[in-house]
Amino acid sequence: MEKEVPVANKIKTDLHEILAVRHLTDSTFVLRIEKKGMEFEAGQHVCVGPPNGIHTREYSIYSAEQDDYIEILVKEVENGLVSPSLKKLQKGGFVVVEEPVGYFTINKDLPKDQKYVFIASGTGISPFHSFVQSNKAINYTLLHGVKYAYEAYDSEAYETGRYVLCTSQDSKGNYKGRVTDYLKNHPFGTDVHYYLCGNCNMIHDVYDILEEQGVSTDNIHAEVYF
Repeated sequence: MEKEVPVANKIKTDLHEILAVRHLTDSTFVLRIEKKGMEFEAGQHVCVGPPNGIHTREYSIYSAEQDDYIEILVKEVENGLVSPSLKKLQKGGFVVVEEPVGYFTINKDLPKDQKYVFIASGTGISPFHSFVQSNKAINYTLLHGVKYAYEAYDSEAYETGRYVLCTSQDSKGNYKGRVTDYLKNHPFGTDVHYYLCGNCNMIHDVYDILEEQGVSTDNIHAEVYF
């Protein structure tokens, strides 16, 4: 999802006002923009870019379906084509936004009490934040892999016991190590639906682990974020 797309090649873009900017770390922030009637399913993404730029970037929507605004979680990438420009924008400014797209969504035909395990690395937590905020009754466990505990973005949004922070570089999370290590030592079973979002190496490793644990590929859903 790091691919930047020239705005000129897109046909359904619009300018949206920035309602708020909330900084979570020195490099990561939440951009809240006006919704303008935009409808989406939790797990979908939008292409966003600066108003006078020629590139956009795909961002999973961070906010809930029922919110009257759209939020995206952005991590500034050094020498990136989009994120450094977005970081400079302030409330009252504008961004270019394309209509929501994507199929990384919850299957509405599954039972209401279906068990889900969400596995994220870094800002790959974004669609899972939208899942949980859009459906407070969802039966989930969220494994979030980061380097340091201060990267536990909005962890208070999740129910106690459902959010497991896995930190690889400090011991201040719920688990010292990578999400893959946690998954190896804490299998969730084969009747669970697993959603993976983050870097490609994590996703490939999780696929291998789940396969060894007997999980069908039909129960694994992935979104490569970077």
